[in-house]
Amino acid sequence: MDIQTRKIEFIQEFLKLQNEELISRLENLLRAGKSKNDDFKQMTIDEFNSRIDQSMNDSKNDRLTNSDDLIAEIEKWS
Repeated sequence: MDIQTRKIEFIQEFLKLQNEELISRLENLLRAGKSKNDDFKQMTIDEFNSRIDQSMNDSKNDRLTNSDDLIAEIEKWS
């Protein structure tokens, strides 16, 4: 199903809603999603290449975290 069809189906279901609390929650979700997208700033090609260079440098100098260590660290967060 393409995005246009999904949006139309969503709108049709939304128009059937009678629960004001649910409508408010959907409005808040939409606003939150839009503000997150507004914060995204596209990288320039120079920034992108700089990040690649830094990553390659980190790899050569053994400044990496393996996935097992990362998962162990994340498990400590909760």
